Amino acid sequence: MSKPVLASDKAIVLAAGLGKRMRPLTATQPKPLVRVAGKALIDYSLDHLAEAGVNKAVVNAHYLADALEAHLAARRSNPEIDLSDEREQLLETGGALVKAQAQLPDPFFCLNSDNIWLDGPRDVFRELSCAWNAERMDALLLVVPHARAFNYRGKGDFHLDPMGRVSRRRSGRIAPFIYTGIQIVSHRLLRDAPEGPFSTNVLWQRAIDEGRLYGVSHTGLWFEVGNPSAIGPTESWLRRG
Repeated sequence: MSKPVLASDKAIVLAAGLGKRMRPLTATQPKPLVRVAGKALIDYSLDHLAEAGVNKAVVNAHYLADALEAHLAARRSNPEIDLSDEREQLLETGGALVKAQAQLPDPFFCLNSDNIWLDGPRDVFRELSCAWNAERMDALLLVVPHARAFNYRGKGDFHLDPMGRVSRRRSGRIAPFIYTGIQIVSHRLLRDAPEGPFSTNVLWQRAIDEGRLYGVSHTGLWFEVGNPSAIGPTESWLRRG
């Protein structure tokens, strides 16, 4: 049986953050180069892209950008990497997408550089692609239930209605789904975006209000690696496969 067609052949990998929660490991290296089980965090995301057939990626860079750029030049040929240079100003997640928009097709995959996950029956990019509907959606988020989210201690991020439309967790409540850091984004989401640094949450909220932000549940496992204490447990789970 043939694999489902991907919604895009290109992704942006967000790698410009300061990595403050990962200190002291990020005192001398950017967070995407922190190693887990002998492999840099960003290479987990890039390897998944390559395995799925997403053969081009934009990577944004700000903090210790020279080290990240050197790593990508020395280690990566698949996917093919384009750099979005934010050395002069850190643009946050939303500003990064706006800056790189001209380098990206419509739609495109977007993922964080500190993601570690194990796929379910299909890779996550095909899971997203199968659920993507450009007429109804401005963005489609990959979310994961608490039972399949490791190292996570929060209250969740989102609810999904029966159609997959996203709503936010209410204050003081628990939400059943956690955002994995992986999504499909339409250029429509970026229309009339603010200038300079801003969070993608600004654009998500508009899409929620318009009924155009959707989610799909990850069928595999997902690991939050936000601080040094999460590295050891993640390595143990990865060793167990």
